[in-house]
Amino acid sequence: MNLKVLILNVFAFSIATAICSADKITITSNDLMQFSVKEFEVQAGEEVEIDFKNIGKLPKIAMGHNLVILKNGISAIAFGGKAAKAGANANNALPDSVLSDVLISSKLLGPGESEVIKFKAPSEPGVHQFLCSFPGHYAIMRGIMIVK
Repeated sequence: MNLKVLILNVFAFSIATAICSADKITITSNDLMQFSVKEFEVQAGEEVEIDFKNIGKLPKIAMGHNLVILKNGISAIAFGGKAAKAGANANNALPDSVLSDVLISSKLLGPGESEVIKFKAPSEPGVHQFLCSFPGHYAIMRGIMIVK
């Protein structure tokens, strides 16, 4: 590997790590059912701000997205199945009966919409899975928040 490529790779990794480990994080979602960030770190007990955006173009009824951060130890796959059984749909992707497993969540966003989510990180270190609970999206729209 030539030195120029190595320096660029190290620089890009440093920027990505800095963006994803800050207490202010930007996460986008899109029409390909992808989050722009799959993993980020926060400090225990610190205030966290997530700027969540749906950058897709498809209508909300077909491709709405939310960001649901689960409590420590809750599986995104199990939660997504539980939400589906509870009647999650394009109008309400987060039924009341599953809210006890949720640390924090955004509203369901349509194309071009955004929401800033502010919360205090849990005081205990741990791994919190996150997902989009729009029907069927949880199968691939997942990630983790690490509390250090």
